[in-house]
Amino acid sequence: MPDRTDGRLVRLEMLAAEQEKIIAELSAEIAGQWTTIERMQKKLDALAGRFVALEEQTAPDVPNTRPPHW
Repeated sequence: MPDRTDGRLVRLEMLAAEQEKIIAELSAEIAGQWTTIERMQKKLDALAGRFVALEEQTAPDVPNTRPPHW
């Protein structure tokens, strides 16, 4: 009976070690993705700022009148 218990304990320890490794890998992947998301957010903010600036530059040229069919 001790052999059976020892075998089960070894399998459980191996499983726990594998899960710990997978959790560490997933954590590293999430950290990398978060870095990418932050970089993309900065680029998006910069592009939005440029878009607003361009929109403000062209806004005075656009007449604010009703179309002829009104």
